[in-house]
Amino acid sequence: MQKNSLVAPGEIVREALSKPTIFKNEEPLSLEWLPPRLPHRETQLRFLTELFRSVIDKPGTTSPKVLITGEIGTGKTVLTQRFGMDIQRTARTLKQNLQYIHVNCREFRGSLFMILKQVLQKFTPQFPQRGFSSEELLHILLDQLETKNLHIILTLDEADVLIAAEGSTSLYNLTRIQEERPGRPIRLSLIVVLREIEKLQDLDRSTQSTLQRNLIRLDRYSTSQLESILRERVELAFKEGTISEQVVDFVADMAAPAGDARYAIELVWRAGKYADTEGSREVRAEHVRAAAQSVYPVMRTDYAQHLNLHEKLLLLGLARTLERTQETYASMGESEIAYKMACEEYKEQPRAHTQVWKYVQNLSATGIVSTQPSTAGFRGKTTLLGLPTAPASAIRRWLESSLVR
Repeated sequence: MQKNSLVAPGEIVREALSKPTIFKNEEPLSLEWLPPRLPHRETQLRFLTELFRSVIDKPGTTSPKVLITGEIGTGKTVLTQRFGMDIQRTARTLKQNLQYIHVNCREFRGSLFMILKQVLQKFTPQFPQRGFSSEELLHILLDQLETKNLHIILTLDEADVLIAAEGSTSLYNLTRIQEERPGRPIRLSLIVVLREIEKLQDLDRSTQSTLQRNLIRLDRYSTSQLESILRERVELAFKEGTISEQVVDFVADMAAPAGDARYAIELVWRAGKYADTEGSREVRAEHVRAAAQSVYPVMRTDYAQHLNLHEKLLLLGLARTLERTQETYASMGESEIAYKMACEEYKEQPRAHTQVWKYVQNLSATGIVSTQPSTAGFRGKTTLLGLPTAPASAIRRWLESSLVR
């Protein structure tokens, strides 16, 4: 009789936790970690500070509005968060009442109403859940700031999603609200973070002009810049002698085509996890290769956690269509048919065309799906959908493993 090879309950976890690890502190490899300094973004941090100098020098007199653009992983979020933490600390030492608030628009589905409600609840925890428009909430917020003699710098990160969901109206109101309150101290300043500067074309000319007046554009990181960013974090995260400079350079080379520091950081963290699982005393190139195979940038957790069920079903339908046809793009009609089939498979009621189009805009705003007008060869005018950042088969497998039937 064959011996039972089943492991005793809990033994795998106990065994894994009893093994030594090559990490000394994983926090510097977290995408949420805020480094004390910003390699290769110091110039932009100084310029951003200069744009907000008047908020410190003469509080209540001006309302700076700054636009920051750059591709995924170019340091937009970490730049604004570092600035926010530092200017708030500086204001406190000067006995000034200033608060920095950072909001990711994707977390609130691009709804200014939800964003403002969240901001208001920081000052008034019992603020009513409903009964106001977003414009009314904006006036209530400014009244609250005046009552508390407070100035806030509000950063709208991933504002591409806000524009996709609400067009020009929300940003127009935010940039013009102070004009409706003449003679009162100015209480609200704004930083808008966009992945694609082309999204400005969806705004009215007045708002475009306001935001482009103070523009900071972040270029992709070069290979050498990625290397230095990784070295600083690796030194803090790994035990001495567990990861060589050659391996760090290898990770930087892999991330260099996109210039994506987030991808590089996640790669080196995951490679370390593979090394630990294997019981290796060091991170080797094979661990990095395994990590690269398992993590396409689009399938990172910071993307996936903000997709709703029907966006995932639409994405699944598109991935299946492109995998089956081996074409670069699928038409909007083909994608909707595949989406409805996925809904039937997962026992969900398909949404109407208007709502599906909103899902497409949201997926496009996050960079997961690319869109373009149809060209010759397609009957009539339609929108073509593509998957620019990962193979259709990989996205299909990822979604099928995460969706529950």
